[in-house]
This record gives sequence, structure tokens and C-alpha cells, in this order.
Amino acid sequence: MDGNSAIGLGAVYAGATVTGWYPITPSTSVIEAFERYSKKFRVEDETERNKVAIVQAEDELAAIGIVIGASWNGARAFTATSGPGISLMAEFLGLAYFAEIPVVLVNVQRAGPSTGMPTRTQQSDVLACAYASHGDTKNVLLFPCDPKECFDFGADSFDLAERLQTPVILMSDLDLGMNDHLSPALKWDDSRKYDRGKVMTADDLDNLKEKWGRYLDVDGDGICYRTYPGTHPTKGAYFTRGTSHNEYSAYTEESSIYQANMERLLVKWDTAKSIVPGPRIKTRDPKNKIGILFYGTTTHAAYEAIARLSKKGLKINSLRIRSFPFQKEVVNFINDHETIFVIEQNRDAQLRTLLMTEDSISPTKLQSILN
Repeated sequence: MDGNSAIGLGAVYAGATVTGWYPITPSTSVIEAFERYSKKFRVEDETERNKVAIVQAEDELAAIGIVIGASWNGARAFTATSGPGISLMAEFLGLAYFAEIPVVLVNVQRAGPSTGMPTRTQQSDVLACAYASHGDTKNVLLFPCDPKECFDFGADSFDLAERLQTPVILMSDLDLGMNDHLSPALKWDDSRKYDRGKVMTADDLDNLKEKWGRYLDVDGDGICYRTYPGTHPTKGAYFTRGTSHNEYSAYTEESSIYQANMERLLVKWDTAKSIVPGPRIKTRDPKNKIGILFYGTTTHAAYEAIARLSKKGLKINSLRIRSFPFQKEVVNFINDHETIFVIEQNRDAQLRTLLMTEDSISPTKLQSILN
């Protein structure tokens, strides 16, 4: 449930947490729960003041703008919305992707298109979120299936966003966001160390032997080093822009520099595959060439169907996708079977489309089961 997302989101950082938001069904309960839990868990011991800023904006575009500004300035920040809000946030998601600013976004999906049915559930925004914004843009998606994963992914999404310096979208839906679910207990590890990614300190800048560049990939993983505003009186400053830039953040229209930057972002995309949550595979019969693939809240119905088939003697292997980009385990599972049934709750088989597009999977191999 969304309250569990809020617990995970609220516990992620010892400093201030910022959220900009605009109310929209069925995501409003994320922020309302976050506000409730913040009064208990987000309090400074010395001053007894809340370490949180919750700003209701005039619309969804302003809400994610608040998040981007706060995150760029060094705070951990997030927002929550539903399908129509994703459409409005698309331009700023593109800014965060290209300027490489961490963003955490909880999307509690509802039925679309347009206003659709605000009080009905659907896995409706997979493609909209994966490629949100114009141009060549790819966003990390997480697919929780129960309140425990909402809790865990809610916290993990901040580490992922800061390590990758990119938007991370937690793909909940109305069924998970507003209904009651049985779930494993929610547990927080007090020894957890938060991963803020590649951030240069003043000492780092002073000890640097070569010129620092905001978009300079020195490790070969596609992820560059950043600074917070005010880190150093004379070093580490750069101009943040949504236009094409070189390795030192200066504006450029030179094609070779633009192409190199765009290809570096693909290297970072490959790096993401190794750190996002991996799939859950269950091999019931190694010889069976039929597999089932699903994600999110279709999980529970899928496992029930598989159990019923097993009682009839048909043991089918299954894979639950938990994130995008897809790991090699997903591709290997598909390649190891002759037919894969992809279960989704939308009309257009959006995850199937994503698999075909990203990993060149043959359409004849992927058979849709849609609701």
C-alpha cells in the first residue's frame, strides 16, 4: 500500500527530504502517508523540528520542477503522481535525464487514456514512463508487487537515482496503492549506509590532478562526477543546462560531441542493468518450453494460475520482471523457451512491446494474455 511506499521514502536520508506534489487520484495517499510518518520519523533530536519540506505546487509540472531543483541542490527529493501527471511531467523528466539530475517519482497507475477511470487500476503507463519526454530518452522503472517491495523499492529508488544520476520511477498502481494486501513484514536496517553516488567534495576537487568536467566519464561506466552548489569557493562550479553540452557542461552543437554524450548515456544504461532489482525466476520443469512472464500486481493472479496448472500436471516456468532496463537473465529466460506468455493489465501489451523494442525479441515468441 502507498503508506508503505511512504515509510521507505521517508527513511532514506539523515538530512532533509523534499517533496513537491500536486493531488491526483490514486497517488495522493503517498504524500499524505509520507506527511504522517514524517511527523514521527523525520524529527531532529536536537531541535525536535521536522526534517522535511512538503510543497503543494500549482500543477504536476511545477511539482517535479521542485524535485529537480531540490535534488540538484543536494537534498533527496521525490514526488508522486498518476497517468495524467506523467504526461505533464514529461518535459522535466527529459531535463533530469539529459542534465543527469537524480529524481524519484512514484507513479500510482490508473486506467487511461486521458482522464480514464481514476478509481480503477491498470498497468497503463509502462511505455509512457519508459520513454517519457522527447528525443532519445530512457528512464529506470521499478515494478513492486506487494507492500514489502513498495517499502524496499521506495528506499532503494533514492540510492539508484543518485548512483545513476537519472530519474527512477516506481511503478505502483491503484490495486497496490489503495487496496489491502497480505505482505511480509516491513523491516528497516538501521546500519544501512546511503549511497549518494559520485559526489566530489572540496578536498576531492583540491586533490584532483586533472581538470574536472561535470560530464566527463573517467571510470568507463557512463556515470560522471557531480558537485553540490557551494562545495568549493573556486572549483566545481558548472552550468546546468537542458541543451546539448560537452564534457565540461559548455553549450555545443558539434555533432561528434553530441553523439559521444548520447552514447555515454547508453553506457550508463548498461551499468544500470547491474544494479537495479533482478528478476524472480522459478523453474518448475527444465524440459518445459513454455514460460510465463509477468510483473507488478499481476504477480498474485499469475502464481495462482500456475499453481492450478501444476495440479493438472502442467508445470510451467515463470519469470517476474522487477525493473527496467531488462537484465540478461530476462533475455536468457525468453530464449530458453519456445513460447512465452506475457501477462499484462492493459490493452496494448506495453511490456511485450518494450521487450521487443529493447532486446529484439521475436514477436512470434511473445504471446499476450491481456485484461
